[in-house]
Amino acid sequence: MQLHSTVWKEGKMYIIKEVYTGVTTQGRTIEDAVENMKEAVQVYLEELPKVITE
Repeated sequence: MQLHSTVWKEGKMYIIKEVYTGVTTQGRTIEDAVENMKEAVQVYLEELPKVITE
């Protein structure tokens, strides 16, 4: 899966937002933030068909 994201630092945390879905998460390191993003986008995409059919 290829993600297009923007990352910035707020205090001690890195915030990451996926451009196309708007999914946003965070991590203590950039690597943690990216891993959290992968998981969050996967959950988002799994739930998307349920939202569309309701």
